[in-house]
Amino acid sequence: MRSPLLDTSGAVAAQAPDETVAAHYGDPYAEQRALAAGQALVDRSDREVVRVAGPDRLGWLNDLSSQKLDTLRPGTPAQALLLDGQGRVEHHLTLVDDGEAVWAHVEPGTAAELVAFLEKMRFMLRVEIAEVTSDYAVVSVAPPAPAGEPVALEEGRALPEGTVVMGGDLLVPRDRLAGLPEELGLRPAGLWAYEALRIAAHVPRLGFETDHKTIPHEVGWIGVAVHLNKGCYRGQETVARVHNLGHPPRRLVFLHLDGSVDDLPPHGAPVTLGVSTPVEAEPEAAVEGAAEPGQLGFVGSSARHYELGPIALAVVKRTVPVDIDLLAGGVAASQEVVVPPDAGRNVHIDPALRRRVR
Repeated sequence: MRSPLLDTSGAVAAQAPDETVAAHYGDPYAEQRALAAGQALVDRSDREVVRVAGPDRLGWLNDLSSQKLDTLRPGTPAQALLLDGQGRVEHHLTLVDDGEAVWAHVEPGTAAELVAFLEKMRFMLRVEIAEVTSDYAVVSVAPPAPAGEPVALEEGRALPEGTVVMGGDLLVPRDRLAGLPEELGLRPAGLWAYEALRIAAHVPRLGFETDHKTIPHEVGWIGVAVHLNKGCYRGQETVARVHNLGHPPRRLVFLHLDGSVDDLPPHGAPVTLGVSTPVEAEPEAAVEGAAEPGQLGFVGSSARHYELGPIALAVVKRTVPVDIDLLAGGVAASQEVVVPPDAGRNVHIDPALRRRVR
């Protein structure tokens, strides 16, 4: 549903899937600075909200998800994944338990599928599942933290009654959204500001840095949204096999883009070898199913950062050398490692046994 903050002077709507919230309010760089300083509020009310109540909720969600939730303490934010049987990511949840229910926010357009799955898995357990997007809106009062580091809300700030605090994210009653920046004494900042700081923090976003083949190791969700020492859940076999015996086929990278180019590479733009890269440095093969010859990966998200300039996150083949020049949608780019090429394979195995495992 369209956010009332789009009626704010200077507001410009974002692009799909975030078209119901503002990309910016007229000064994207100033909005970034304010958000980084904890002086801004980002309207993310296009995200959808799911509530799971009932005395069995934590143990049940623990059994279904990649995160250890059976011992989650009230008020502690967490991230969790729901995987398919092959260990591929289907849903990413940012959640908190308030002592009576688990609240989670998810990507736009995904809550209905999530609720349908949860209902199917409910069986005779004492849980109640509801989508409450029409009643609650997601806003962020802090930038995304790198590597899943917790974000604490500034103490002493008065919040609307009924607000659920999730670190730097708030779930506020939707009918309080229109006047919320003024009520909290914060400047409204658009999604461009949040996304630029997210990219700079190397934080992946479902549907942008992921596709239908993504496994958690590829984008750095191990330890952040995946607990490696918990009971079984769907997809765990793949997670354990990659972590102990192999490597993920792809890896997340941070890109510094050529600042002399006017346009940013869009989501899905191909990543290829840079023009100055010697032919002999080309990796052994292009990405399976690539849209064009020589494609090594794809651009997930790109933005203009107030200090770093044009930046992006991309997913590339694991064997792409970390020191070669790349082109991201035709724009020259240099890499910073986010997920190292040697991710996984943390247990020493006798080579003869490894051959049999393969």
